[in-house]
Order: sequence, then structure tokens, then C-alpha cells
Amino acid sequence: MTPGRSLPVSKVAHLAPDLGLAMDFRATLCPRHPDLFTFVHTSHGHALQLADPPPPPPPPLPPFRTAAPSDRLIDRPRRFPHLHLRRGLNLRRAHRDYLLWFHSLPEASPFEPLEDGASLEMVERRACAVVREVLAMTVEKRTLVDHLTHFRRDFGLPNRLHAMLVRHPELFYVSIKGLRHSVFLVEAFDDDGRLLVEDDMLVGRDRLEELVREGKRMRRAKKKGLLALAGDSDQDDDEEEEEEDDLGEVDGESGDLFKDGSIGEDWEEVGDQGEASDDDDDAELDAMEEFWVKKAVAEGLVDSGSELDAW
Repeated sequence: MTPGRSLPVSKVAHLAPDLGLAMDFRATLCPRHPDLFTFVHTSHGHALQLADPPPPPPPPLPPFRTAAPSDRLIDRPRRFPHLHLRRGLNLRRAHRDYLLWFHSLPEASPFEPLEDGASLEMVERRACAVVREVLAMTVEKRTLVDHLTHFRRDFGLPNRLHAMLVRHPELFYVSIKGLRHSVFLVEAFDDDGRLLVEDDMLVGRDRLEELVREGKRMRRAKKKGLLALAGDSDQDDDEEEEEEDDLGEVDGESGDLFKDGSIGEDWEEVGDQGEASDDDDDAELDAMEEFWVKKAVAEGLVDSGSELDAW
């Protein structure tokens, strides 16, 4: 897409993470693909250049959305120009008419330079096609606007690139969240904001982030002693928590009984007072037996002359 079929390596480094290139692409890209790329020395530093002879230009980027079947009346081709906008976007009549006229112009290939004396509208149409191709090559179909501004001279983009992106909401969505604005390729997302076609690298990265978060969660649970077994479920954890709460309530009620003294004055705490001898235990049992026997004789429950058995 550049006139000289080359790009400075320092500029490619800005888009390298978005394009899915490795951190060491300077040292591995050309050796792995010698039939496509080569390094050259220029006045601006090292540059990445297409091999000689350059490969033929690829075909234009096909649309991400497949054409709907024309079985229904609403899906039939319209007899008037139609501008596909994302849900919830409303444009003024003059802006809508300009976009309809803009898309009625002839197609401009992003891989071929324009003829001398081309109109400003055709220059902007080719610039939109170039940005569309660059965003389609990224992993997440988005990048920072600042990264695109580095390629204005190489790709023939206008100086007011941000204004051009905002002027075409049917193609691009500019997010102003954060300190640096991002641009998204609208046709690569559905109405709910999800990618229509997910890149394999993006799927693998999301899976890796999920595993990292799971590992952090397990380490935090292990430190707190709350790490569940592999066969446990969330429902089992909830039931265990409810049982612990019930036991805590019962223990609290029992503690109140001891504190208030509602058990009775006859309650005696029995504790370990050391190891008592067997003689002391036998003397205590004999004293208790004698007490109950005398009490039974006094009440006339048993005959004093008969054999007295302990109750």
C-alpha cells in the first residue's frame, strides 16, 4: 500500500502488538519469510521491504457480513440507495446524503496509487480503503488513532486523519474513552459489539487471561484456607456456610445460658484437676453409697435389717 513497497521498522513497531507480531519480529520475520520480506538501510533507518519481485496485490477485502437470503420481502434489494448504520446512530439529512453520494463513487483500490489529478473525494475514498485494510489485519479489528498517524506519509492519508474517521461513521467508530482515542472497524462487529470472526490468537489470549485469573483466585483461596476440592460445587459451599452459621447461633445461645446462670445453682463444672488416685475415687463412691442408703432407710423405703443395696 506504500509507493516504495517499504515501511520503516520504527513505524511498524507501533502496530506490531495489534497485528499479532512477536516482540522480536525484527530478528525473526525476515529469516522466516525470506521470499516475502527483506531489510534495507535508508536515510530514516532500517526499513521492511517486500522482496523483489513483489507479490501480486491481494484482492479487495470481502465484507464481513454475509448477504441475507432474499426469501423475505424485507431482505430483497432496495430500489433506492441505502446506508447501513450501526444501531442507535442517527445522522443529519445533509450528512446522510453526503455519505450516500460518497459511496456512489467508483471503488478505489488501496494497493494501487491514484492517477495524477484525482479529486479530493477519490483521495479520501482510497484513504478510507487503506484504513479499512489496516484495521482488518489487526487481531481485534481496532487500533489507536495515534498509531495510524505515523503512516500518513507512507499510506497517503490526510493530515486531518481523525476528522476523516469521524466523518465516516458507517465505516469506523472512534472511541474517545481514555487518554488516547481508538478506532474500530464497524463491519467486523455485530449489533451487540462482538466480533463476527474471532482470530485464533485472540481466542488463545483470552483463554490464557482466564487461566491466570483462575490461578490468582485459587492462590487467594488457599491463603485464606477456603480452597474447595475438585468435586465440590458452589451449592455445597453454600450449604456448609449455612451449617456453620447455625452452629454458631447454637453456641452463642449455650454461652448465654452459662453467663446468665439460668442452668441452676446445682450445676457444677467438672474439669481435669490432675490425675487423682484410685483410693480417693473409691472413698468418694463409698460415701455416696452410704448417703443414699441412709436416706432410703429414713424414708422407710427399705427394711433396715435386710441387705442394703446401693441404688
